[in-house]
Amino acid sequence: MKPNKKLFLAMIVLAAPIFADKGFCRGLTDAEKIAVVYDMYAEYKKSFPRVADISPEDAMKLQQSESAVFVDTRKPAEIAVSKIPGAITEEEFRKDPARHRGKTVIVYCTISYRSGMLAKNLAEKGIELTNLKGGILAWALEGGTVVDPQGNPVRKIHVYGKKWNYPPDGYQAVMFSLFER
Repeated sequence: MKPNKKLFLAMIVLAAPIFADKGFCRGLTDAEKIAVVYDMYAEYKKSFPRVADISPEDAMKLQQSESAVFVDTRKPAEIAVSKIPGAITEEEFRKDPARHRGKTVIVYCTISYRSGMLAKNLAEKGIELTNLKGGILAWALEGGTVVDPQGNPVRKIHVYGKKWNYPPDGYQAVMFSLFER
């Protein structure tokens, strides 16, 4: 009997709300979560070893001195949940990368795999980007603020899927169905 792909996907979508808050992070401290996030990032980093990265702590210092621009490489639905204050979209950055000359351009996504691949691809075109180590998850776990599209601080993060469900204590993890990715 041949599996019905549409039925399978529908079952996943219907079950997603049931499991949304049941990620792998249950019972872990924020220190344990950040260790997991950095371990995952170290594995992903093997796909883009020549891309420079920056710790959330150092990125926060650059943010305070206004010498960095943050580029969020996630999809609009993810960005609508929360983002790093002042971050621009990948689309905005691509329109005029030279506009940000003189600043450190820091790219990120949930855990900085997608952003690392973007940095790798743009480096081949002569555009140097710095990848945020551990992405928005590490940023929040290390004490960074996230905001909604209007710039208001929020305590929720789009975690992309159960594998990356490591928000800080007191934060709401948001996941969407496969069809919204």
